[in-house]
Amino acid sequence: MATLKFGIKAHSENPTKTVVEARNFKIIVDEPKNLGGTDDGPNPVEYVLAAFAGCLNVVGHLVAREMDIPLRGIEIEMEGDLDPAKFMGKDTEERAGYKEIRVSLKPDADAEEETLQAWMTAVKARCPVSDNLANATPVKVTLK
Repeated sequence: MATLKFGIKAHSENPTKTVVEARNFKIIVDEPKNLGGTDDGPNPVEYVLAAFAGCLNVVGHLVAREMDIPLRGIEIEMEGDLDPAKFMGKDTEERAGYKEIRVSLKPDADAEEETLQAWMTAVKARCPVSDNLANATPVKVTLK
């Protein structure tokens, strides 16, 4: 299968607010007021969780269809822990990103526990966002 390419364009509207264009969609990224933002949208690390949840939903339904599981929906709860010290410019060995992300999937399906475990294993293995979070992805940032 051919490689797909995805891209976005973005610009800063103020020091905390970014307007992102993805295809024909505008996405607002902002910080909450307690972090100096205007709270006009989720912040970047919340969008990471949202992207992960969206990907799990798509892959979950795809895998269920392939496994002939009648999936009516999926409830997804997700949270992660990060230490803001490095982000705030403090000298620390802590990483800037999430230390851990915890995900709970609750499929609305009539299927045996063993079948749902196999479904979840396949979903985790095939979700591109999960793969990007769990494995190092080369990132190249350039200055124009």
